[in-house]
Amino acid sequence: MSTMFTEPEERIALREAVKKLAGKYGREYVEKQAREGGKMTEMWLEMGRNGFLGVNIPEEHGGGGGGMADLAAVLEEASAAGAPLLMMVVSPAICGSIITRCGTDEQKKRWLPGIADGSLLMAFGITEADAGSNSHQITTTATRDGDEWVLNGQKTFISGVDEAQSVLIVARTEDARTGKLKPALFVVPTEAGGFTWQPIPMAWEAPEKQFTLFLDDVRLPTDALVGDEDGGLWQLFAGLNPERIMGAALSCGMARYALEKAVDYAKERSVWKDQPIGAHQGIAHPLAKVKIELEQARLLWQKAASIYDAGDDFTAGEYANMAKYAGGEIACNASDVAVHTHGGNGLTKEYGLANMLVAARLGRIAPVSREMILNFVAMHSLGLPKSY
Repeated sequence: MSTMFTEPEERIALREAVKKLAGKYGREYVEKQAREGGKMTEMWLEMGRNGFLGVNIPEEHGGGGGGMADLAAVLEEASAAGAPLLMMVVSPAICGSIITRCGTDEQKKRWLPGIADGSLLMAFGITEADAGSNSHQITTTATRDGDEWVLNGQKTFISGVDEAQSVLIVARTEDARTGKLKPALFVVPTEAGGFTWQPIPMAWEAPEKQFTLFLDDVRLPTDALVGDEDGGLWQLFAGLNPERIMGAALSCGMARYALEKAVDYAKERSVWKDQPIGAHQGIAHPLAKVKIELEQARLLWQKAASIYDAGDDFTAGEYANMAKYAGGEIACNASDVAVHTHGGNGLTKEYGLANMLVAARLGRIAPVSREMILNFVAMHSLGLPKSY
């Protein structure tokens, strides 16, 4: 076994191919789509045609047969090229992973090929206004009525519902034996009767929008249930670990983009004698620090993905949480240093960094706050008493 830490040749080639494709679009394309109310559909479908969206989906269902490490590498490269695809976190990573691991053969045949080629975009609905990160508190309920399920409840901060064909909704079913409510997962078509949504105005500009969902007596067939209604939390975490790994990769990609822009500017901008500003330690050292912290964060998500792909869910959860924490920190730090390196230019629309300050900040909040990650690490990694 080699002692060198390097990615497989196939993944390095995958990164290069994604970098080339995403580079055709870049920041300008994303900003134009956001400004005009457009979507990332053109890039999304081209990524799908090239097999980049479904690298983690089994080959027999139209995917690349790879793992989360491959999919996260795709998202990191797209983000580093200035064109992050937020819905990759949701559709192939969360929904694709859950259906692959928990779905019936029929469900896999129905949904996975479309998720893999990008023709089916599946959103994910877990968060509720009164529950936040506490998935034990969700109140959206699923009740059996003959051979149908009836869903009632609300979800909030759900990404991309307006461009999705269906949403994987986390609801609670009542266990007849105990009376306790257990989480269960349902694929809800966006055109289903009783299913409506409204946009949440957000402060950063992005093609992907956030929504509040309303489920009022939404009737679904029996096979809309993915996995076992008594399957418990492991089915949920089959998707939440990939979500954290992908969030970390997206954040690292954003940090790479910000750092590259800052370094280029520091090499060219000159205000003192003949030296560029990058020659001065007041500019150079913050950039060097970002580079070191970025490589630390990248190693964490790669380790988390490797453990997840090896099938160790509990350890993967520990590292996925830490990776997501590290990614959120470095995205914020890198975008802040990049803006500062540019001076006043860093806050202009022309240079495109100011909007990143807000977008990067999301990585400290979602999909789970850094405080909840610190709680998790304190309790599970360090064995300290539970605080909540």
